[in-house]
Amino acid sequence: MLELQRIRNEKEAVLEGLKKRNIDAAATITKLLEVDQEWRLSKAELEGVSAELNQIAKEIGDLFKQGKQEEANAAKSKTADLKEKESTLKTKVDGLDAEMTQLLYQLPNVPNELVPAGKNELDNITVLEVGSKRIYDFEAVPHWDLAKKYDLIDFELGVKITGAGFPIYKGKGAKLQRALIAFFLEEAEKAGYEEFIPPLVVNEASGYGTGQLPDKEGQMYYVNEDDLYLIPTAEVPLTNIYRDVILPSEDFSIKMTGYTPCFRREAGSYGKDVRGLNRLHQFDKVEIVRIEHPSNSEKALEEMIDHVKGLLEKLGLHYRILRLCGGDTGFASAMTYDFEVYSAAQEKWLEVSSVSRFDTFQSTRLKLRFKTADKKTQLCHTLNGSALALPRIVASLLENHQTPEGVIVPEALRKYTGFDIIN
Repeated sequence: MLELQRIRNEKEAVLEGLKKRNIDAAATITKLLEVDQEWRLSKAELEGVSAELNQIAKEIGDLFKQGKQEEANAAKSKTADLKEKESTLKTKVDGLDAEMTQLLYQLPNVPNELVPAGKNELDNITVLEVGSKRIYDFEAVPHWDLAKKYDLIDFELGVKITGAGFPIYKGKGAKLQRALIAFFLEEAEKAGYEEFIPPLVVNEASGYGTGQLPDKEGQMYYVNEDDLYLIPTAEVPLTNIYRDVILPSEDFSIKMTGYTPCFRREAGSYGKDVRGLNRLHQFDKVEIVRIEHPSNSEKALEEMIDHVKGLLEKLGLHYRILRLCGGDTGFASAMTYDFEVYSAAQEKWLEVSSVSRFDTFQSTRLKLRFKTADKKTQLCHTLNGSALALPRIVASLLENHQTPEGVIVPEALRKYTGFDIIN
């Protein structure tokens, strides 16, 4: 959530920044500032009435002590109208506060100055490409055919048990999944991330805290009876560990990682682009999350990007990094870099990771702060990234490491799989 103070002080800059997302927020922000002005006036009036009531209460006490009961009772009767006025003003102030919150929830984060303006993925900027497209000297096939050939993944059985988008991994396919999870977690630990095993369902407050609600409400699975949501990513429970927390000093750098299944409805997804593992309703992912001092946010983002680069290079995959344009940047993000791996078998790029910084957008909602040296409180910065999401990594490994004899397992995974080829 954008800071109200920022909107008050930098209205035009905020409006200009949101134009990078192709959003004209003038009407919303004008309304927000009008409500804010009314809230401040009503709040000041409420505080005045409350102060007057407190003063009268003190005077009544003094009169009773002096034995002036008649005067005390007369003063007491005067408070009835003030109490009614105080109650009315409290209701008004609370209502205006709720209205401001709802208006703020409608506003996405302001993109970083480095984020290019643009409408969609066609306007994203490639900042790095590592490796080259593989040239096959045999007829390469997509991962869904390899999965069937080597009995790794059963898509039809998943449909029978649950529905489309819920595949069943088996044999070496299941072991490959487990190997990747172990590899990603071990690499995260080497990089200084503490591992957590969080809940797979979260409450509404957690969804609002990281920005999934109300923006992505329709994309999350909802458990109606318990008012809980299945997590779309470990980012949600991990970041919410620090909801309503004030860190005791400004000397901090919090690095968390966690493996979880992730659940996404992906409403409206269909066609060839979602075939096989390209888009699922349930998938596994290792997430990295950081909570940083604002002065360290930029450096932390670079470190996270380098971490994901290292994983892809150890897996021997040809990849590129994109800086997303405003129109393709997520609602809560100030800046996002996507990692894509090229599949020569499908002749397309597959997104395998997003690394984002949110600046104070999430911490404003979370009320996540730290104490400065002069004992004031300041909002933290939050960041997260996929390191990595498994479905398209598995697809990329199968397609890019296939040979006529079988699929070669990258050396980095062999101590986890126990085998070096899938055949």
